[in-house]
Amino acid sequence: MKKKFIVANWKLNGNIETISNFLKCLKSKISLYLKYNTIVIAPSTIYLERVYRNIKDINIFIGAQDVDINQKGAFTGETSILMLQDIGVQYVIIGHSERRLFHNESNELVAKKFGLIKSLNLIPILCIGENEIEKKQNNTKKVIKNQLDIIFENFGEKAFINTIIAYEPIWAIGTGMAADPIYVQSIHKFIKNYINQYNTNNLENLIIQYGGSVNSKNAKGFLEQPDIDGLLIGSASLIYEEFLKILKISSDILYK
Repeated sequence: MKKKFIVANWKLNGNIETISNFLKCLKSKISLYLKYNTIVIAPSTIYLERVYRNIKDINIFIGAQDVDINQKGAFTGETSILMLQDIGVQYVIIGHSERRLFHNESNELVAKKFGLIKSLNLIPILCIGENEIEKKQNNTKKVIKNQLDIIFENFGEKAFINTIIAYEPIWAIGTGMAADPIYVQSIHKFIKNYINQYNTNNLENLIIQYGGSVNSKNAKGFLEQPDIDGLLIGSASLIYEEFLKILKISSDILYK
């Protein structure tokens, strides 16, 4: 049985009180869902170590929301991969649509971060996806190919081993307008087949999540699709009850 891969991306939210309460409630219930889900929590950088100390004994993993391309030096305000590794981070989100949009991150920069994460045997969660204009122009697959090709060009045919891909159409992020599950399924299938052209041994274990306005009302529709292997959850992951509902939905699907 292949577990579903569920990531809570808290973005720029949370404080000591809300995080402590969330984790206390989560720990009391999480054992019900660990059999069917691999769970990663990605808080803001300043809270990474606090969250890690609270979850390391319950088989939940800690993830960072981003990383700098420099390992050390005069780069004020940045966080290096060495620092993330030092405090127990195992997964790092890169290429998130908000980073690409608001911080002008290019495919080339994302690829550099990808290589840096891999070099220390951490696991990248690589976000890819099209914006609204690209979708309307039927360029979704072209955009995704470009985002994947630069990884292949820099790191070879086995680049996506031990890697998570998060398909997140930019037009669905934070809008409350999730993509249609059938549409997402078709894109996930395309991604798997495209990667399989380069490395035929990689497809079976490849994990591709969906991200974009996911909540407990629409999660089932996504998780029932054969090539949607998990969810990258934003605002819904900040609410303990909502996050648990999604984990239950995922577990019930696999239990059947």
